[in-house]
Amino acid sequence: MSRQPRLLYIAFYFPPTRASGVHRSLATANHFAARGWDVTVLTINEEYFRDYVQSWDPSLSERVDPSVTVERVRYPGWRFEPSLRRYSWLRGHFPVVAEKLYKRQEQRDFPEPYATWIKPATARARSLHATQPFDLCLATGNPHAAFAIAWHLYDEVGLPYVVDYRDSWTLNLYEDAPAYPDGHPAWDWERRILDNASRATFVNEPLREWHMHRYPEVADRMLIVENGWEPSLLGDLLALQPHHDRPLQFGYLGTMTERVPLPEFFAGWRLARQEPGLADGGVKLFGHLGYFNTSSAVLRANIPVDEGIGVSYEGPVAKTEVAAAYDSLDVLLLALAGSKYVTSGKVYEYMATGKPIVSVHVPEAAASDVLRGYPMWFPCADLSAGAIRDALVKAADAARSATPEDAAACRDYAAAYTREAQLEPFERELRTLVPS
Repeated sequence: MSRQPRLLYIAFYFPPTRASGVHRSLATANHFAARGWDVTVLTINEEYFRDYVQSWDPSLSERVDPSVTVERVRYPGWRFEPSLRRYSWLRGHFPVVAEKLYKRQEQRDFPEPYATWIKPATARARSLHATQPFDLCLATGNPHAAFAIAWHLYDEVGLPYVVDYRDSWTLNLYEDAPAYPDGHPAWDWERRILDNASRATFVNEPLREWHMHRYPEVADRMLIVENGWEPSLLGDLLALQPHHDRPLQFGYLGTMTERVPLPEFFAGWRLARQEPGLADGGVKLFGHLGYFNTSSAVLRANIPVDEGIGVSYEGPVAKTEVAAAYDSLDVLLLALAGSKYVTSGKVYEYMATGKPIVSVHVPEAAASDVLRGYPMWFPCADLSAGAIRDALVKAADAARSATPEDAAACRDYAAAYTREAQLEPFERELRTLVPS
């Protein structure tokens, strides 16, 4: 019988947070455990998510495989401390001086606000490795302090590591430009980390290509591990329902941020409501308003629920209610921040419903590459109100005429994009890095 390989998985964002990327880290830990790995997740204290940033969903913890060991190392969270009572004497009396000293230490240790987690997390990982050695370390970012921890372990004890770019680090996704000026320490750190990484993964081809161009000597170790959808989360979706004689319901499911083009969509929706068959249509918005409470009020104020155009905000959806939310909709709205590097995890789940999808994002977004073969995809030519109206009208026509066979064809296409389908070749690749 072969030996069970041991994996140290460094994931700052891990349940019970609901922050961006948590579903990827949760699915990765569970998948490797299901494939026979002894998985230890190194993450942060739960209180940070609950008390500091209010990004909290305890139900996600219930979905962690029981065989996965979760080691929590407190993140000091200096920048995010909500209580004045916990301020140091220096910070309480001389906040400007304290801020300057903190930034100086941060730049010395690692150019990121999460740098203070690196030393205690590395110490804990080193202690765990000394007790029972790991075979491989997998670090997911952001924050990219997780990559620094993996590098320190490699440098100090020789533990090989893989880095998973859930998000870009030195690339500004939305301006298609470097995120830092020449000479910034982030560049030295990224090169150091990639030079020594056994593999580096990215969520889509445009992101991999950008990094391959920047670091050609590491190109042969760069992989794509897309996001995907989880059948266990969607549950049993209802069969396609006839809707020839009732108002159509359009809808969005997902976290809404300032970068999501909702104002552009609402402009297009106002025009679409003037079209035959859509005057009585509705739009339901499901999900959190931002990842943190600070952005909620601003986002809510920009949703025209009182304008009389059929728009409603339904709030967050519990995981047990996701399938019901999708079943209440006839057409799905994929509203994404504009960038050719953006795919979004939501696109995969949308496809699994077998419903018409309207892409409210720039045509060059990486999500378009995923959706190109989806039978009921209706992209907007651009983000003008007229182009959005045209796509909405076409999707409405498809929703009224779609057959169960059309929905089945859509779901067949989506089957290649389950989380398991995306993670299976990745797990096999990482297994080759482990001594037999």
